[in-house]
Amino acid sequence: MNPPFFPIRLPNVLRTFQMLVALLLLLPFSLFPQSPPTGLRVDLIEHSDRVFIHGELSQLSLWEVESIIEPVQTAAVTNTRPVFSWEMGDTRPGIRQTAFQLQVDTAAFADGRTPLWDSGKRLTSRQQVAYGGSPLSPQTTYAYRVRLWNNRGESTPWSQPKAFRTGAELTPGGLATYPLQQMDEFVLLEKDIRPGLRFYDFGKAAFGRLKLTAATRSEDDTLIVRLGEVVTRHGRLDPEPGGSRRFREVKLPLRQGRHTYTLAIQKDARNTRPGAILMPDYIGDVYPFRYAEVEGEATVLQLSRETVIYPFDDLSSDFECADLVLNDIWDFCKYSIKATSFAGLYVDGDRERIPYEADAYINQLCHYGVEAEYTLARKTQSYLLFHPTWPTEWILSTVLMAWEDYLYTGNADFIARHYDDLQAKSLRSLTETNGLISTRTGKLTDSVLQSIHFEGGRLRDIVDWPHKGILGLSGDDSGETDGFVFTDYNAVVNAYHNRALQVMAKIAAALDKEADAAAYAAQAVAHREAFNRAFLDPEKGYYTDGIGTDHSSLHANMFALAFGLVPAERVATVTAFVQSRGMACSVYGSQHLLDAVYAGEEAAYGLSLLTSETDRGWAHAIYEVGTTISLEAWDNKYKPNQDWNHAWGAAPANIIPMRLMGVKPTRPGFATFQVKPQPADLAWARLRYPTIRGEIGVAFEQTPGERFALALTVPPNSEAEVWIPWAGASPRLMVNEQPAEYRRVRGFLVVAGVTPGGWRFVVE
Repeated sequence: MNPPFFPIRLPNVLRTFQMLVALLLLLPFSLFPQSPPTGLRVDLIEHSDRVFIHGELSQLSLWEVESIIEPVQTAAVTNTRPVFSWEMGDTRPGIRQTAFQLQVDTAAFADGRTPLWDSGKRLTSRQQVAYGGSPLSPQTTYAYRVRLWNNRGESTPWSQPKAFRTGAELTPGGLATYPLQQMDEFVLLEKDIRPGLRFYDFGKAAFGRLKLTAATRSEDDTLIVRLGEVVTRHGRLDPEPGGSRRFREVKLPLRQGRHTYTLAIQKDARNTRPGAILMPDYIGDVYPFRYAEVEGEATVLQLSRETVIYPFDDLSSDFECADLVLNDIWDFCKYSIKATSFAGLYVDGDRERIPYEADAYINQLCHYGVEAEYTLARKTQSYLLFHPTWPTEWILSTVLMAWEDYLYTGNADFIARHYDDLQAKSLRSLTETNGLISTRTGKLTDSVLQSIHFEGGRLRDIVDWPHKGILGLSGDDSGETDGFVFTDYNAVVNAYHNRALQVMAKIAAALDKEADAAAYAAQAVAHREAFNRAFLDPEKGYYTDGIGTDHSSLHANMFALAFGLVPAERVATVTAFVQSRGMACSVYGSQHLLDAVYAGEEAAYGLSLLTSETDRGWAHAIYEVGTTISLEAWDNKYKPNQDWNHAWGAAPANIIPMRLMGVKPTRPGFATFQVKPQPADLAWARLRYPTIRGEIGVAFEQTPGERFALALTVPPNSEAEVWIPWAGASPRLMVNEQPAEYRRVRGFLVVAGVTPGGWRFVVE
């Protein structure tokens, strides 16, 4: 068992500064009217001008790259027609974009020079445009800039030019991604175990390599170095941590004098086999560890960890509330998303280092919850489209990922380019005469598998993972499926399928494929009716697992609730059954359980699940297990071979901002969004939430049943619909100290059309 994880929260001075900045955003007038655009991106890459050497961020500019002898890494733009986007820098209330002009050139826009491409002034509120000039050249540095016009008839100055560099090969729809970043992290705690043996704690686990500087007078001195993730109750590294938890011992021969050494990582056959994501040569292999022990007579002068991540902005989001446990859970899950990005794709942890669709879907939502970074999710989607995995539900998750990509970015490139593939991934080709789909009735032919790019083996229904009797579980262990009974027609598979049909209707509509949109919408309705005929038990009032069984699991019901399949008159009975089962699912299942609970507006139950201190909760992982990265399972006993670095266990990183605080886009690219906090009895909370249009700020304080106050910052060129939780009768709503109208929807007061700027809502 590891010692408790105490997250390093931002100093109070910095937090106070952030709050002052947030308050400035609520002022009626910007201090900098007509500010130039900010947050420029090319193909979703915000920091296209950064240069790395062996993965370490340098001070070089892109314009210097060709004169550098040492190999460098940059964010390579590989699209023949990259898409440029920006944020409005003008934060005055009500400001909207009415037009833009964007220029691209091979230099930094010298006066009098005609740019390579000029979009001209375009009358639109859209905050992105595809390149439309002469073909870009490979391995070339370009600059771009943009200026805007607003609804007051004002124009902004040009933005600061931002540079980007094209890759070695340009293709239509080519992806832009960052290189991996390597940085030195230093020991947080060190102590002597005994003479000649010293223990080091970096505070958190991470993927990297150990680097140490040692001095010796001997010509044949040796240090024994141990790395690991788990310590014993005696404060020593555990040499037998079990499962896929890591421990490694290395004998390090030393050279006479003072020298710096970087420990080489030996190849692991399991996570370097075909299908695994290999580390790039400029980084080399990495190993997950938090602790180190160094034994020997030589003097260790310095010890650090070369940590590897996909570039991550720690300060782009923040959450804090009255519940200290929930604060720790947020920090824990946010850090998990950062730490598990080490491979440059969303992978399933250290044991296999393989992308899986359901893992990636949760990882994507969590990443969107903590950072406005969209390229890693898109790169992973692109990989999984052509490297699918075996679970039926995972194939369907591909469609869900594609929609979230478009919804959060407003960039339709991916869904347009892969529309046919996404149609195949909806698995409507498996539809039987009863209106349901099945992988077990003969429809899963080779041609179907070929259409979804699946090679080798067959699809199998999974429901949740692990099942009983495998991966170290005995036949007496229940596994994580809540006793689900597998039949030819599976309620969970069909719930996923219905959600995929709903999403395909939206994707088709976004691409102006009106006939397809209507067809998918009709199929979703027909399938929903078939689903409820087949699986909804009219006597129980909730769902069975499949045709031919009367067993009802948590999963059959939570997925139906999460994906909007439950008839209005049955929501109460399904919700009651879901609550009766508790957290009878894996950490993967917790994402969908919490989605279901908050979709059913059961805020108190949702908060109890988030903050639970049972062995099926995140507090247990932090305080009892002692991990600093989210787990593959709730505890080692629930999956004995688990590793301690699985992003699919970090659901609160998206549930807190998107469900508890209630911030979700309702039109692509946050053109409009909803703020629907469901705080239960939480006294106060505040959130800084990054989006592609700029930061959303939400804070509330309440005395339940007496008063609820909400502060909101809406970014420029966006619009919010605010749902204020209030169950009392005859409420009086004040907005910016003025009486306001609202509509009543169940336990909420709804205010639509909330324009850019700072707002304060008070209901008593």
